[in-house]
Amino acid sequence: MKKNTFSKTMIKKIISYIFLIGFGAVVFANTAVYNGDEYSLRVNYNDQLIPGDAVFVRMTFQFGKSLKKTKTEPEKSAVLQLYKNKKVVDKAVFYSLNKPSKKTQPVDFLAGIPLSSWLTDGEYNLKVIFYLDDKAKEFDLPVKFEDRVFDSETIELDPVNTSIKTNNSPERTAQIDKLNTILETSITTDIFTLKPFISPTTSTRYTAHFGDRRVYAYSNGKSSTSLHYGNDYGIPTGSEVRACADGKVVMAEERISTGFSIVIEHLPGLYSLYYHLDSMNVKEGDMVKSGELIGKSGSTGLATGPHLHWEVRLNMCAVRPEFFMSNYTFSE
Repeated sequence: MKKNTFSKTMIKKIISYIFLIGFGAVVFANTAVYNGDEYSLRVNYNDQLIPGDAVFVRMTFQFGKSLKKTKTEPEKSAVLQLYKNKKVVDKAVFYSLNKPSKKTQPVDFLAGIPLSSWLTDGEYNLKVIFYLDDKAKEFDLPVKFEDRVFDSETIELDPVNTSIKTNNSPERTAQIDKLNTILETSITTDIFTLKPFISPTTSTRYTAHFGDRRVYAYSNGKSSTSLHYGNDYGIPTGSEVRACADGKVVMAEERISTGFSIVIEHLPGLYSLYYHLDSMNVKEGDMVKSGELIGKSGSTGLATGPHLHWEVRLNMCAVRPEFFMSNYTFSE
């Protein structure tokens, strides 16, 4: 099937730069607008590729009466691709945010791609491929790379924490597999929030940050290296921990390495995680609201002291939590 593309001249005409500000966090973004006889299209996306963040694209279609109904399901009708040096490095399927009752009402689609904290400079671009009237159309979105420096630290583990970190038991393996199965699940109809996240704690005392390069020094003289996938807040045992956004609790249980742990689903493939809790106020299947009390902080599992570990995963990949405290869905 021959693909219909926007011309380079058209792309230059429809791209304009704006700044979107939400809750004190700034997302540098572009807006693209196309108007045609069969449909009009507006695209909002953040154009800076920063290691550890994500890139989101929102498309709003206004269909004309002359457009024939596509045979392709809406949730499978558009794909976002990230290219580096002309090679696809990641992709995500767009999902619809609304179900209009009439054909001529606007339809919104959203897709997000996580950016590894190991992302390096290169020639990047985003490509959107979508289907209308069973014909493939595509266009590119310009982006720019901006580097980020991450801290490094060495964590000294006592014998108890060493045994937890080096635990290779079937029980711990099963816990890891269960969590990974949850995080790799993306249900296109599970849209619980489009609003910016809030902090799960009132504390601003960080004891570790997302993306820290860690060396774990074991009590037996050996060591291992890893990446820190979230933010750690140094708060006393029993401090309130609240949901960062509306969502569905998909895990609430005690685990060997992370202690009492809660996982909340917010959007298809988007989850927040809360580790090392002292107690939990929710159970699997509960629906929670932004700011709702879900537990109390503690030092269960592998912990060198009382703290809250807050983590956000998008399509399995850990993303800097603060990114989602901005208007990442372009809803405001």
